[in-house]
Amino acid sequence: MAPKVLISDKLSPAAVQIFKDRGIDVDFQPDLGKDKDKLLDIIGQYDGLAIRSATKATEKIIAAAENLKVIGRAGIGVDNVDIPAASKKGIIVMNTPFGNSITTAEHAISMMMAVARQIPEANASTHAGKWEKSRFMGVELTGKTLGIIGAGNIGSIVIDRAQGLRMKVVAYDPFLSEERAVEIGVEKLELDELLARADFITMHVPLTEQTKNILSAENIAKLKKGVRIVNCARGGLVDEAALADALKSGHVAGAAFDVFAVEPATDSPLFNLPNVVVTPHLGAATTEAQENVALQVAEQMSDYLLTGAVQNALNMPSVTAEEAKVMGPWIKLTEHLGNFIGQMTDEPIKAINILFDGEASELNLKALSAATIAGIMTKANPDTNMVSAPVIAKERGIKVSTTKQDQSGAFEGYVKVTVVTEKRERSVAGTVFSDGKPRFIQIKGINIDAEVGAHMLYTTNKDRPGIIGTLGSIMGQNNVNIANFTLGRSEANGEAIALLYVDEPVPAEAIEALGATGQFQQVKPLSFSV
Repeated sequence: MAPKVLISDKLSPAAVQIFKDRGIDVDFQPDLGKDKDKLLDIIGQYDGLAIRSATKATEKIIAAAENLKVIGRAGIGVDNVDIPAASKKGIIVMNTPFGNSITTAEHAISMMMAVARQIPEANASTHAGKWEKSRFMGVELTGKTLGIIGAGNIGSIVIDRAQGLRMKVVAYDPFLSEERAVEIGVEKLELDELLARADFITMHVPLTEQTKNILSAENIAKLKKGVRIVNCARGGLVDEAALADALKSGHVAGAAFDVFAVEPATDSPLFNLPNVVVTPHLGAATTEAQENVALQVAEQMSDYLLTGAVQNALNMPSVTAEEAKVMGPWIKLTEHLGNFIGQMTDEPIKAINILFDGEASELNLKALSAATIAGIMTKANPDTNMVSAPVIAKERGIKVSTTKQDQSGAFEGYVKVTVVTEKRERSVAGTVFSDGKPRFIQIKGINIDAEVGAHMLYTTNKDRPGIIGTLGSIMGQNNVNIANFTLGRSEANGEAIALLYVDEPVPAEAIEALGATGQFQQVKPLSFSV
């Protein structure tokens, strides 16, 4: 019996035809995604669901999807899919991470030109029968300094286009290596220096805890007078109210926004200001981009439903169906190892070295490496998956090497990950026990045996009496329950580490209290997807 796919959003007819040509029974209902009750009633009939942004694949919808095996999002954003619910039910969630890159980059350049020459206002004035030539004095882009915040996939395309316009490009990106900066021809700066020097600023980063309000009121005050700001990335990167005040005062000369903190944006402090250009989240809205992502998702979903091949999956490695069962625990381990080392590393990464020992060396090393890199890169880009992670690492000039060796120790197999930066090397190793659960077995060369939990706390200190008591006491005072407590040391009176698995996130007050004791060199809360 042929697999059955529901398309509940507007996808290209060519995408529909791909499903048909591959022998898949396709039900094209492009307006169904807006009717959640009807979707709920019929979703149980289908093996695949192809969507854009209008369909909301909620936990309730997923619970009713008795036969669903794959959700394909034509585009990169999956905010409308409950990925944990899908994962729990064994449903693959895939997207098309690179189909919109050129279109979004071009929109940012277009918005920069529009605000530089006040084109929307001049257009409205001329349509109104006025001829206000002297009112619309613009500025050239040639010779101006463009500050790029985020030099990843889309940011690097903007850099290339801006250089073609003879702009001087500087970039702020904590994960951009010096080698990669030289390769793409940008000067790498710290954020404060970029804010002070840039004539134009454009942002190309995801919205994370680190990037939220990256242009806060405080940082807006540091901007060079007369700067123009472009945001075609994510709403919430800029304090819109503070920016509106800076525009009114003349400190900021103009802004062009395609995204807003609240969408659909029916009201914003930026609306109706004469030096602001706004569009309704059109970054990916070109015929070519919409066609590309629709065709890609149709091909990917067909491949999975017919052959079991997985591409661009957000919640599963790109491995064959036969490999998935054996590799599952090792994939989870390598993600945890990468995630640990990514959360511990704040400076640009130059190299990632992965050692596979024993039975780990006999598995699909490409998939395990991709899972490791994805874990590391998740801190910089939460949308990173096993397919996009190696591409992103390459774009950032990170050298990835893998080594395999026969069993060399007490464990039947293990994986060791080492990250190299300008300042240091940092390593962590782990294995999978017979119960299928990943464990950390070594950090910084110190042997441990630590179960991985959703919420953890990592500390380093000089080996001396009282550390356990201090940790336990402060956790207790802050109502944090410790599920597992692991200690390790290099030698007596040498360097020591502790890894606590706790029931809930460690509050900031507890972190501050531990730091205030003066007993710890490092106190770091960690989180893992378990």
